[in-house]
Amino acid sequence: MTCLLATKSPALIGCFVVDRRYFEEIGLLDEGMEVYGGENVELGIRVWLCGGSVEVLPCSRIAHIERAHKPYTDDLAANVRRNAFRVAEVWMDEFKNHVYMAWNVPLQDSGIDIGDISERKLLRERLQCRPFRWFLKNIYTEMRTYADTIAYGELKNSLKPDLCVDQGPDSDNIPILYLCHGMTPQNVYYTSSGQLRVGVLSPTIDDNDNKCLVDVNGRPRLLECSYAGNKRMKLSWLFTQGGSIQNTESRYCLEIIQSSGVEVGYQLVLQTCTTQTWTITNILTTKVL
Repeated sequence: MTCLLATKSPALIGCFVVDRRYFEEIGLLDEGMEVYGGENVELGIRVWLCGGSVEVLPCSRIAHIERAHKPYTDDLAANVRRNAFRVAEVWMDEFKNHVYMAWNVPLQDSGIDIGDISERKLLRERLQCRPFRWFLKNIYTEMRTYADTIAYGELKNSLKPDLCVDQGPDSDNIPILYLCHGMTPQNVYYTSSGQLRVGVLSPTIDDNDNKCLVDVNGRPRLLECSYAGNKRMKLSWLFTQGGSIQNTESRYCLEIIQSSGVEVGYQLVLQTCTTQTWTITNILTTKVL
């Protein structure tokens, strides 16, 4: 059998082979992480930024002896989130806000204790590691970034603050109101160009399925942002925290009205602006205030 050449990878899974002396020099695993989740991601980023490389060897064989029972809590989400923020604060520089956006947590005063990261920052300084921007430019070039985001989180109307804008069923392309739960379908992102993106964001530049709020013949719709932009559709909105959401072209406002035909009793509409106001959970820049 012919062995293929090694392929460089931006990340690694939990099982890997590393020279023991190099592993010690690079800082081992981050002992400040708790329980489970994120160690491999942190190590992959650190190795690349600090002069090493992560490679997949097709002809290699690694034995992994798995525990009969994993000694973890049933719900690992809190630990994974905490560890992710720890990675962001040590290694991701100005891109750390992407991790907070992904978890829908405020960048400032998150209320989450990530532990002492001073030693890990000293390690980065001692190893003279590169900035995270270098990693995005040279190693993970496929990763999509969202530096234009200026606010994110749950989008609520003053008339019914227990309801949030929700992407609704994927097949409908019709945004809805639903009881607030803060999960992915209710993640809203407002950008410096005036776009309102709703739902999951594409992780790589090869995907063009981000959904944007668009005024389509006076009705609120969710269409792929790239498609709506190429077709010069009405996808730019004026939004101020605690103010209205108004389309820059049609001048209609996104508002809510009572409706007996939907589960929660209210639906989204575009209409002549009234006194209805909106708030979004997290602000990244005062431009939106």
